Amino acid sequence: MLRELSIRNFAIIDDLTVSFADGLTVLTGETGAGKSIIIDAVHLLAGGRGSHEFIRHGARKAELGGLFHIMDERHPVFAKLDEAGIEFEDGTIILRRDINDNGKSVCRINGKLVPTNVLREIGGSLIDIHGQHENQELMDEKQHIHLLDHFASEELSPFFTTYNEKYEEYRNLKREVAALSLDEQRMAQRIDLYQFQMNELEEAALKLGEEDALSEERLRLMNFHKIFERASIAYEAISAEQHGLDYIGNAMSALDDIASLDEQFKEAAEAVTTSFYALQDASYQIKNVLDELEFDANRLNEVEQRLAQYQTMKRKYGTTVEEILAYYDKISEELMQLMNHDETIQKNEQRLRQMEDELQQLAEQLTTIRKKHALLLSEAIMEQLRVLHMEKAKFIVKFEPLDTFDAYGKDYVAFYISTNVGEPPKSLPKIASGGELSRMMLALKTIFSSTNGITSIIFDEVDTGVSGRVAQAIAEKIAAISIHSQVLCISHLPQVAAMADQHYLIKKQVEHDRTFTTVTEIKARARIEEVSRMMSGAEITDLTLQHAQELVEIADARKQAMQ
Repeated sequence: MLRELSIRNFAIIDDLTVSFADGLTVLTGETGAGKSIIIDAVHLLAGGRGSHEFIRHGARKAELGGLFHIMDERHPVFAKLDEAGIEFEDGTIILRRDINDNGKSVCRINGKLVPTNVLREIGGSLIDIHGQHENQELMDEKQHIHLLDHFASEELSPFFTTYNEKYEEYRNLKREVAALSLDEQRMAQRIDLYQFQMNELEEAALKLGEEDALSEERLRLMNFHKIFERASIAYEAISAEQHGLDYIGNAMSALDDIASLDEQFKEAAEAVTTSFYALQDASYQIKNVLDELEFDANRLNEVEQRLAQYQTMKRKYGTTVEEILAYYDKISEELMQLMNHDETIQKNEQRLRQMEDELQQLAEQLTTIRKKHALLLSEAIMEQLRVLHMEKAKFIVKFEPLDTFDAYGKDYVAFYISTNVGEPPKSLPKIASGGELSRMMLALKTIFSSTNGITSIIFDEVDTGVSGRVAQAIAEKIAAISIHSQVLCISHLPQVAAMADQHYLIKKQVEHDRTFTTVTEIKARARIEEVSRMMSGAEITDLTLQHAQELVEIADARKQAMQ
């Protein structure tokens, strides 16, 4: 959950740090005090789109930070942190985002610099922000199947995993068939190209290791005269008359004569003898090489041409001989497929039909599970809507078969609702009002809150425009959601404020011709006064205080009953 939020130089917020507890935290205050600015800051901290316009006037950058502590070791955020190579310890996650005056953002997670999309991926696993006009999932029919699948995930997941693996295999095979089903002209052009390339590579007959050997040979041929000259000098120095080997032979004979007479010369005699025979062997080797040395200008030309051929093949087919040979194998296989494309296509199409039959069976299993859970979801949502005083609402999940398979099966799923007696259910995004969407959202959040894996849920004035018993029902729903997930809620309803486990009052003040937003936790008498203000407006009387006290006591009793 979100333990601490820090905001600096953001809009009208100068420097602010707020600590949050478990359960339901309510933020209240006058209109324009900066409540939604705090939500904007959290939205950016979770990877939302940033802009230099958020920076407080006169500052060079806005700084946002959030400290999260996750107790559940199975929380999906940890897998995402591993995937991004981000270290974590004891379930602590620190998000940090600086927005500079040039509009660029610097994002960090646990101190590691990350791109904004990674911050968005991690932040989305921790925070779910929902405002009065942010019903994206409910307003987008394409998202309805994901909501249903989430509800049915326990039974659906094993089948969906099998289907997804088969579907990926099916898609790959379809791409292969499409690649083979070229028009005649393109296919003929590709056959000609592959045949030309294979002929060229076969004529080149490249061999592993040959290029290195040729480079060494070229070096010898280009330096023939120097090699011959210096080798001859070495041979003459060792073996010619009255040169090195004769002198060492004389020394060897002399030392052999005295080694038996004086032990002091024995080691020296052995060393000289060893050197004599080593030099003699070296002399023979040099002589043999000199006898075979012969400069062949034609051979140098051949070597140069062969090395040039290697370079030409590298420019066209690969940076190494290994890559060139691998390319030859690849186009050989593709050429064989093209030459036999009719047979290959026939086999692949037959395999496609078999896979479509398999996918159809799996898709039907997904549909069966979805329809079963769609009935359960409908019943659960209508039960929640009844509590939220939409007793006449009728909610159904409508299924339409798709013509082709997609990544989720062959189902098009849409939520339909009727809010008035006698009216047939129609597509939810087309007929639901803002207040009805908010209650639908609260119903779904209540159903999903124990399993959705989100650490913190933020409601930004989702209760606007309601009152009376509906307001009380919404307050109790928000409180129910906070049992399983930390909830932060900006609200104008005293019924919601009365349900708070933690209550912050947000005020705006002016000092030295600058506007500041302050956030203060209120308890006891101050909290009763704020609930009283929310009930009656600016004027607080003994009667409104009494009503506020009673409202808080009733809320406490109802929260106890929820546990």
